Amino acid sequence: MTSDVDGHPLDGGIAQLQAAYRDGLDPVAVVDEVLARIDRTGDPAIWIDVEPASALRAAAKALAGVPMDGRPLWGVPFGVKDNIDVADRVTTAGLPGAARTADTSATVVQRLIAAGGIYVGKTNLDQVATGLVGTRSPYGTPRNPIDPERIPGGSSSGSAVAVALGHVTFALGTDTAGSGRVPAALCGIVGVKGAPGTRPLDGVVPASPSIDCVSTFARTVADGLLVESVMAASTWPVGAGPFTVGVAAGAEPAGTVLEAAGDTPVDVDLRPFHEAGDLLYGGPWLADRTAALIATLDALPEGLVDVVHTVVAGGSDYRGTEVFAAQRRLRELQAELEPWWDRTDVLVVPTGPWLPTVAEVLDDPIGANARLGRHTTFANLLGLAAVAVPVADVPGGVTVLGPVGHSAAVAAVAASLAGEALAPGALAGGDRVHLAVVGAHLRGQPLNHQLVDNGAELVATTRTSCRYRLYRLEGGPPLRPALERVEGCGKAIEVEVWAISPEGLGRVTAAVAPPLGIGSVELDDGRWVKGFICETHGLADATDITAHGSWRTYLRSR
Repeated sequence: MTSDVDGHPLDGGIAQLQAAYRDGLDPVAVVDEVLARIDRTGDPAIWIDVEPASALRAAAKALAGVPMDGRPLWGVPFGVKDNIDVADRVTTAGLPGAARTADTSATVVQRLIAAGGIYVGKTNLDQVATGLVGTRSPYGTPRNPIDPERIPGGSSSGSAVAVALGHVTFALGTDTAGSGRVPAALCGIVGVKGAPGTRPLDGVVPASPSIDCVSTFARTVADGLLVESVMAASTWPVGAGPFTVGVAAGAEPAGTVLEAAGDTPVDVDLRPFHEAGDLLYGGPWLADRTAALIATLDALPEGLVDVVHTVVAGGSDYRGTEVFAAQRRLRELQAELEPWWDRTDVLVVPTGPWLPTVAEVLDDPIGANARLGRHTTFANLLGLAAVAVPVADVPGGVTVLGPVGHSAAVAAVAASLAGEALAPGALAGGDRVHLAVVGAHLRGQPLNHQLVDNGAELVATTRTSCRYRLYRLEGGPPLRPALERVEGCGKAIEVEVWAISPEGLGRVTAAVAPPLGIGSVELDDGRWVKGFICETHGLADATDITAHGSWRTYLRSR
């Protein structure tokens, strides 16, 4: 999707905009262009509030004394969905009768501004973030920038349209049931959200508080991941393939692209995913939204949309026993899917099963909305990160999903589908350490939780150089292998490389039992990373299993 003024540095993404700044572009000229684009579009339903020209120019001028180094969003204009607080600005959540002025900015907004971003204004949304359609706002329905007959998607409608039109380089949304992915699909851009709980939620008007996520709209995967990294105050790592990819029906063209890139597409049964999704707004999880919003809506504030009140009030029909039964069933579905995730790096699904027109949604507002969320509602309940990207021959594109620990694979696969070349490692800098694991810390093994619990993300499955031997140590449980570096008669041993913070690595190291410890391991591409090594005396009674080439192969042989 391109803006009405192609060729301006605003249209090249964050890296190109900042390169233009280094070449002398004035941030004041950029915010002037932003205001001009908003004015030319002539759609008052995109923005609920835009900063005055004087305030934007003052913010741009203030950057003159701020160095770019260490500020990855220096001079980058962005919008904020109007259910997220910005200090001294009104938050409406699309409900004017419940509007209030925020005392402080949400943490995610504070971090974006501290990183040099220029706040432009508040974008429109389906009221109190209830809807995937973009038609449930007293502030109007933003025009879809691709086809004005179609809906823009919701609930983050204004944010998606503003990015697609080039008003801003990125914008914040929220995503509980698909509100960040569906509008991205309908507007032809990228929508990114981390797994629930990985980004702060303070200053966000709750929709379903147990699973809400702040999300990002951008025009490239790289930009979306960079913004998400700033909000999370930690890098989003990018993995190195090849990957095993579950490809759902309707997303086959994406599977063809990935297979050509060396990945392995496999079929997937979406039944357990869809059953989890059915627990959300078609089941007892609706009570979470009702508890958060019903007191406000029952006061019948000015501008209340009838269908929003009807949907939210529906959660009152569920009994506590049904809620607890749903929680139990969700845990069962999560357990059922664990072995599948051990074998599969990411899931790829069509983001939306259809792209409805405004007329179709107005004809059947609740049914159309439910159909739109078929492939999105399960993500947060199952704790998945997601990146929605346009893909040729898939109307609305696809979404790449994975649980905590698979985010690096999600990033790499999404970038591959978008035709972007992202180098494996930590995007946008940061201080994450790469750690090679060979045994009990591998995915699906008994100590892997020590990595996941400390925020580690899988970057790659690869091999060591050919200078290693692999042993099985005595004792257990758990059974543990050990690597020994040798000068001759060695072999390349399969390892997983995880990205982890120094603090997390310290906690993992403290839990390592002798004779193992953390040292350095050489990979087959010549890089050295941190890894598990063994004291020499620990190998005295160990069994040499080098011929198997990997711990998993050895375990299968038993």
